[in-house]
Amino acid sequence: MIYFDNAATTIMHKEVVEAMRPYWSELYGNPSSLYDFAIKSRESVEKSRKRIADVINAKPEEIYFTSGGTESDNWAIYSAANAINIKGNHIITTVIEHPAVLNTCRSLTKKGYRVSYIPVDKYGVISLEDLENAITDDTVLISVMFANNEIGTIEPIDKIAQIAHKYGIAFHTDAVQAFCQIPIDVKKLKIDMLSLSGHKFNGPKGVGALYIRQGLPIEPFMNGGSQEKKKRAGTTNVPSIVGMGEAAILSDSRLDYKVKTEIELRDYFIKRLSDEIADIRINGDIDNRLPGNVNVSFKNTDGESLLVILDENGICASAGSACSSLKKGNSHVLEAICVPDEFISGSIRFTLSENNTKDEIDFTIKVLKDSVEKLRVN
Repeated sequence: MIYFDNAATTIMHKEVVEAMRPYWSELYGNPSSLYDFAIKSRESVEKSRKRIADVINAKPEEIYFTSGGTESDNWAIYSAANAINIKGNHIITTVIEHPAVLNTCRSLTKKGYRVSYIPVDKYGVISLEDLENAITDDTVLISVMFANNEIGTIEPIDKIAQIAHKYGIAFHTDAVQAFCQIPIDVKKLKIDMLSLSGHKFNGPKGVGALYIRQGLPIEPFMNGGSQEKKKRAGTTNVPSIVGMGEAAILSDSRLDYKVKTEIELRDYFIKRLSDEIADIRINGDIDNRLPGNVNVSFKNTDGESLLVILDENGICASAGSACSSLKKGNSHVLEAICVPDEFISGSIRFTLSENNTKDEIDFTIKVLKDSVEKLRVN
């Protein structure tokens, strides 16, 4: 199998599996209990909290564990809107956000909130001028993803945060695709809230975190017990939190190598595609993109049929976000960057890891060259 769908999920590192193992059958104490057996679990959870914090230059007490990126996005948007709505009821986001953000914003419109959706240019980059022009006296939150999950474009987060703070507005970023893929410093970038998900950086599924800057007014997302400083109730998922902390520290320690390797593989892949297959377009910013992202559209080609052929050859890729893979219709991201009709249905996302090889890319190029011309509608 050739796995080119790392934006959907990643393999767990062996070290992560081993780190989690004792907390299923040996150190299974509930960290909310007071006896020594449970305290060992609580200490492990706090160790992971510090590890996540260290990766983004945050304080451990600013990290709250969740069930994943979707919950983190929902919490950031719902809670910030509710906590700050004494000032107003206006939220700003972009047209290319993940459904976890877009659908949360849409649900808030039913409760009287107004949402402005900022367009992007042909590379997927937000217009800072449009962003600033959208701000009103009652704007309470700006939410812009760090890097797009489909086309890999990295947004100018530092400049967006500057604009938000210039007007006293809270700033949230969905960094699910960026965390442990590129360097992030929440203090330097002046980020107020940041969402992440464990399975995107070789950790377990079903666990994530939300960074909330200390001092930011935020409401609890789940009511119940006193877990997560009474902000997110529910029995602590100790094995997964331990695994996510281990994955974060491992990924961060290899980040320079990971970025360098993935950029080399990505650029090699894009060059071969561009040189050897006619009538294609690379979607997203060609330079300012996630290291492992290759989103390519083949003119007059059925993308679903191409994915089937890739799968038959042992190659895993996708047509876009895994969260939208069962949904019919064109990608809202590709529509937002104005991919022409004759290209949009033939779009494939390949997302690489440092474990992929040029030999795997060479084989994939061969399969694509053999298949695309057969599938093309003249």
